[in-house]
Amino acid sequence: MKKPYHIVTRADEKSASIIQEFCQANGQILLPLVERIQSASEAVNSVVHELSHKMLETILRLSAENVAGPRTPGKPSGDIRWYGSQPGTVVLADRKVKVQRPRLRHKTGGEVPVPAYESLRENKALGQQMLGTILRGVSTREYDEVLPAIASTVGVSRSAVSRQVIEASTEQLKQLQERRWDSVQILVIYIDGQRFGEHLILSAVGVDGEGKKHVMGITAGATENAAAVKELLIHLREHGLATDRKYLFVIDGAKALRAAIEEVFGTDQPVQRCRNHKLRNVIDELPREQQGQTLSMMRAAFRCRTAEEGEKRLEQLARFLEHDHESAARSLREGLKEMFTLQRLDIPPSLHKCLATTNIIESPHSGVENRTHKVTRWRNQEMVHRWAASAWLLTEQHFRKISGHQDLWALAGILGRQTGLEKSVSKVSQVA
Repeated sequence: MKKPYHIVTRADEKSASIIQEFCQANGQILLPLVERIQSASEAVNSVVHELSHKMLETILRLSAENVAGPRTPGKPSGDIRWYGSQPGTVVLADRKVKVQRPRLRHKTGGEVPVPAYESLRENKALGQQMLGTILRGVSTREYDEVLPAIASTVGVSRSAVSRQVIEASTEQLKQLQERRWDSVQILVIYIDGQRFGEHLILSAVGVDGEGKKHVMGITAGATENAAAVKELLIHLREHGLATDRKYLFVIDGAKALRAAIEEVFGTDQPVQRCRNHKLRNVIDELPREQQGQTLSMMRAAFRCRTAEEGEKRLEQLARFLEHDHESAARSLREGLKEMFTLQRLDIPPSLHKCLATTNIIESPHSGVENRTHKVTRWRNQEMVHRWAASAWLLTEQHFRKISGHQDLWALAGILGRQTGLEKSVSKVSQVA
């Protein structure tokens, strides 16, 4: 592979000298920029990328002059004095750059910081940008290849990237786990698990009254058991999700999920079992020649207008299957009533596509997997927890409203929530 080289000619050196002389002669032009650096280092990222090292060092010198006054030859005077310079490093948006920084000391001997250098030295956004790059498919071994600078200007080693990633992912896990749900009207909660090697992450995604999706929380567990699910639900309860309200829970059918929901939120919570999981479970128990017909009959039953009619059709199918395929019939009957919770609640058909399956949470699972598939060894559960949280938050940025969200007002009414119309009527009656 060809390596790019930057050849510095005499013309380049002359240009850099001209820029330096201009900055020294017209330093006042850069003072507004210096002030912005001192107040918020993020404000200069879009500008500093275009500056040469000499220009950057001139900015640091001007910042020092604001503190100690211009550097003059001869015997030093004043309380704060110039004390030479030394090598330093400033952090830009995606790299570190080595500079010669001025030093200031108080006449009593204490070091005095240069405001612009202190602002640029620590950029908290760097770790987040590294993590985002790695989650988009760049490994720590390859990270230096995507940095937009020559390797000699980059102060980021592979180990440094790893440290930054750990710090950034820990912070993102903390942000996710600290989310509150007191003021968000959650109507639907999807719960599902995802494997990372030998580890399992349980996730909860909620849908609010406007159809927006939210990553509500994640928890790590060895298996999708009742204890792990209970831990996740208790976490949501402790962070503002009221248990005295009804929600529509959409789950894959695991008994542990159902048991944990009843224990934390009560036995009267409506639960819709994922129809896609049911289809796969039944089809897997049948020989290939019977799979197509069974699949068509089950899908037709799911489209019935009433729960009674749909349950009747599936029961007839189960009787037919049990003669030769008892396991398929048993799988079909398991949790049969919760296959038709949507019809039983009379939820508008426009919402069935999104509420009848766990696709809303399984689809983001693909995004999470794409952002973590380069990790070949999960060292421990804590590592999995951090990476899953970061990947979920990155995937969440691409969330859209669910299909049929215009009719969520009907679901809100069915669940006993006060809709916008009811609130208006209530206000009018109070005024009257």
